[in-house]
Amino acid sequence: MLKGKVALVTGAGSGIGEASARALAAQGADVTLVSRTREELEEVAADLEAGGSQALVVTGDVSDEDDARRMVQETVERFGRLDVVVANAGVNGTWAGIEDLDVEDFRSTVDINLTGTFLTIKHAVPHLAEGGGSVVVVSSVNGTRMFSNSGATAYSASKAGQVALTKMLAVELGPRKIRLNVVCPGAIDTEIDDNTQAANEDVKIPVEFPQGEIPLTQGTPGSAQQVADLVTFLASDAASHISGTEVWVDGAQSLLQG
Repeated sequence: MLKGKVALVTGAGSGIGEASARALAAQGADVTLVSRTREELEEVAADLEAGGSQALVVTGDVSDEDDARRMVQETVERFGRLDVVVANAGVNGTWAGIEDLDVEDFRSTVDINLTGTFLTIKHAVPHLAEGGGSVVVVSSVNGTRMFSNSGATAYSASKAGQVALTKMLAVELGPRKIRLNVVCPGAIDTEIDDNTQAANEDVKIPVEFPQGEIPLTQGTPGSAQQVADLVTFLASDAASHISGTEVWVDGAQSLLQG
């Protein structure tokens, strides 16, 4: 389905990014893997190459414009093209009440999640425009359809911004045959909680349901692979008339907890 295509995946060392890179490669794509940690990327790259795909490892910080520019340049230099971008890199950051949330923590979260997405797309567009392409942004239920996680102010603002960014650019770049869509995962079994500084218990409003917070599974989180399956579909020609759309991957969690 993606044979001959080249994909760039940020945050590709673990979780949704890793699963997406593996899913894209399984469909025939060659993949650039981007993260701040080389060791985990090299493990993923070795597996992809063992499966027959080419893989390029690029370390960098998506919120740094020089790094964002470089990861695209190295992709084009290595593969000669760029067809798919998965803007997945992000952090949960600090979750705290508004009076306890430092402006530095707010800016850091928005910088990585939103500015990083902007820079990734900005520097990819000139190369995608040569023959069209697909951009998939990984947002969240928080800030898009669910607002019961009090204290997640910075995170939710950054995730809502990703949706608006995607929709604006879907219109702007449509005439150039570039599609942009956004996926909004709910509770997914990943390692993102490792980069969360949670201090929101004093402002968190309890939302409790006897049969679990996720109707489809009675509370069991989804998997990174389930998100990756959607990312791969949106990246492919099977989604050729889908652009400017957000899709929630949450087993109806955000409808219950919104």
